[in-house]
Amino acid sequence: MSRWLFDLGNTRLKAAPLDARGRVGEVLAFAHDGGQLAPGWEQALPARIEAAAVASVASTRLRTDLLAALARRCGRISLARTLARCDGVTVAYAEPERLGVDRFLALLGAHARGRRPWLLVGVGTALTIDLLDATGRHRGGRIAPSPTLMRQALQARAPQLPAEGGAYLDFATNTPDALASGCDGAALALVGASRVSARALLGKDPAVLVHGGGRAPLLEHLAGASEAPSLVLEGLARWLEMERAA
Repeated sequence: MSRWLFDLGNTRLKAAPLDARGRVGEVLAFAHDGGQLAPGWEQALPARIEAAAVASVASTRLRTDLLAALARRCGRISLARTLARCDGVTVAYAEPERLGVDRFLALLGAHARGRRPWLLVGVGTALTIDLLDATGRHRGGRIAPSPTLMRQALQARAPQLPAEGGAYLDFATNTPDALASGCDGAALALVGASRVSARALLGKDPAVLVHGGGRAPLLEHLAGASEAPSLVLEGLARWLEMERAA
């Protein structure tokens, strides 16, 4: 018997077991097309699960399919939701339920790593940036298209433009590089501006954690930033502990 975490995003389902100390184990990732889950994902799970915690920002259909599949093998399923206060974190939104649960869980995951200022950068379908101070107070954030979404949107209007490929350069001399440089550069500029604003607000530099499936191209250009691929799942583990204790 075991406990598992599930993070259902807009393009991937991520799953990981929890060990006896509440730490996130090896993360499994399964791509999906937005309409149905990838074939065979259930075979990667144990036959029986004691308890599962699910976070979802995907469509109702995908969430329903996931919950139905888990119900066939799981004794208890908890669906995470954004709370105004949880595990030492206070959400900035006046209507906390409007903060995406993935951003909320990333805040919990960061706060559990240490009581210090954090700037959280999520790179998925959207680019999200959230500031958390050392007391656990969420100071708010930003949402923009991710570089991947920018490229897809450009190709949708101009099919001759490739949706992927190219390298980041200051001044590119071909179209794929120019696209990569422009779209990645826009994201990097937003993160850079957020770092400056965070320093002005808090009086010190926050530590930067970068998570999400599109993080790799940005990380090498963000000096001092740390990679946190399982940050949402780490927060989901904390949420599960708080839910069990309630």
